[in-house]
Amino acid sequence: MSEELEKEVRKWAEEYAAGHGWILNPDEKQRAAVIKGLARNKEKHGSAYCPCRVRSGDPEKDRSIICPCIYHQDELDQAGHCTCNFFYDTQT
Repeated sequence: MSEELEKEVRKWAEEYAAGHGWILNPDEKQRAAVIKGLARNKEKHGSAYCPCRVRSGDPEKDRSIICPCIYHQDELDQAGHCTCNFFYDTQT
């Protein structure tokens, strides 16, 4: 897998999180695992599907689990982080 692709995913995620007043998981090991999973899915499947969600194989159905998935905002509101433990709300 391309280190460059992982760097791109990390940069995008940092900017996305900052733009919403969030942070990425402070645990480097967990953060790196999610970044690697997103990059792998992008390389293998053409889109950065959330690594914590199961793809159906139907691109139309799976559109909802491309990071940031449609669930992340509710998860952050309720738990203070998304299911992948990637985005964290600093207000919680």
